[in-house]
Amino acid sequence: MVDREAHLKQLMMRGLDGDAAAWRVLLSDIRGPLAAFFKRRLSGHEADAEDLVQDTLIAIHAKRATFDRTMPFSAWCYAIARYKLIDHLRRQGRRATVPMDDMAEFLAPHTVEDGAVRRDLTRVLSILPLRQRRLVEDVRIGGFSVAEAAARNGFTEGAAKVSVHRSMKALSNSVSAHED
Repeated sequence: MVDREAHLKQLMMRGLDGDAAAWRVLLSDIRGPLAAFFKRRLSGHEADAEDLVQDTLIAIHAKRATFDRTMPFSAWCYAIARYKLIDHLRRQGRRATVPMDDMAEFLAPHTVEDGAVRRDLTRVLSILPLRQRRLVEDVRIGGFSVAEAAARNGFTEGAAKVSVHRSMKALSNSVSAHED
C-alpha cells in the first residue's frame, strides 16, 4: 500500500514546481475523497455536494501558494474543504460546525512518522508564549479563521493577525537557526 499522504504531498510539491501533469493528477485524486466528504454531510443534496467539490478544487488551485511545504497536504486540503462546507451551511442559515475529528475518510492514514512530526511540531511551538502558541495552533493547524481564533484566545482580530505573523516569523527563524 502506498503512503497516501506522501503520494498527495509529492504531487502537490511537483505541481507547485510547475509540473502541470502532477497538478492534474492531484486534483483528480482528491476529487473522490472530497465528494465523499461533502455527500456524507449533505445527504440528499447531491448537486450541492458536487458544487462544493468544484468550489474546493478551485480554492485549492487559487490558494496553492499558501501551502506550507513542511506541513501535511491532507490537513491543508481538508481545512479548505471544511471552510467551503461551513460557508455553504451559513448561506443556508444553518449553524455550521464540522468537527475536526470527523475527517477520517479524507485524511491519509497515519504513518509511523506522524508521532515524530507531532513531537517536532510541539517542540518548535514551545518557544512561543502560551497565548500565542494557542493562536498559531488554531489558525495554522486547527483551521480556524483569524477572527475565530482571536475570539477563542482573547485577542482582537488585528492583534491576532499581527501575533500570528510575528509568531510564524519567530518560528521560521528558530527552525532556520537550527538547520545551519
